[in-house]
Amino acid sequence: MQSLAPDGELRSLRQRLVEHPLYGALRGPAEVRVFQEHHVYCVWDFMSLLKALQRRLSCVGVPWLPARDPAACRMVNEIVLGEESDEDGAGGHCSHFELYLAAMRDAGADTGPVAAFLADLGGGRTVASALATAGVPPATAAFVRFTLDIAENAELHRLAAAFGRGREDVIPSMFVQLLERLASAEPARFGRFLFYLRRHVDLDGDSHGPAALRLIERVCGADPRLRREALETACSCLEARLRVWDEIHAAVNRSEATGS
Repeated sequence: MQSLAPDGELRSLRQRLVEHPLYGALRGPAEVRVFQEHHVYCVWDFMSLLKALQRRLSCVGVPWLPARDPAACRMVNEIVLGEESDEDGAGGHCSHFELYLAAMRDAGADTGPVAAFLADLGGGRTVASALATAGVPPATAAFVRFTLDIAENAELHRLAAAFGRGREDVIPSMFVQLLERLASAEPARFGRFLFYLRRHVDLDGDSHGPAALRLIERVCGADPRLRREALETACSCLEARLRVWDEIHAAVNRSEATGS
């Protein structure tokens, strides 16, 4: 069978993510907590992609120099503003990662491993070492290592594609509907997570997503090689995400079997 062109492959991978059986397995609080305990690392490494993009498109060092592309600089800085210091739903501001951690604590999810991971990074350990020490599951750890490799080493067009097409929101409405039911029954435990999901979806749909796609267009232009390589990178990102989703699905099924 003839292989799909990169854009067709991207659509196929996206569809597989949207239709993944993981979402149907998230039936209640226990399953949501398992999801959070895995997914939190994907929320964390997203910020490394974004900050790498900001570093490439704006000046974050001293002495300051003007950006080569002011329009691209504006786009990425607006995304950073929302992702790194968004409204927290309680009158303050925080990053989406910090909001996610707070939602995990509310829900009763175990934040010990990710706290240990962050402490190790703060102490100077490498990402790979911190992941291993925290006992992060294999596919999730591989996903984070892959993301950090792109953030640190990829060419700009691949970095922009990983961010703009490889990290689009793939949580379908059925998951949001589950959280709405849980938040209605237990607002103190799941209200913050529902706020996070709604905020994330709204920003991605209204501003961050379109801006990230415009960044790809600015970086790649009409160059067929850059556009092809950008799509290839995006496909690799979605393939890695599918492996994470498979891993979380298996973990959810195990938790149901053991009643944990």
